[in-house]
Amino acid sequence: MGKGDKKTKKGKISKGSYGVSRLRNPHKKKTEKKSEKKDK
Repeated sequence: MGKGDKKTKKGKISKGSYGVSRLRNPHKKKTEKKSEKKDK
């Protein structure tokens, strides 16, 4: 496992590809949309 292994993070960096081990936006968290409830 290293630069030649395309399933690892180092391999993805050297190859220039993205996947599960190397995400495009690592700081972006999944946000849930909050439904706005209007009080009557």
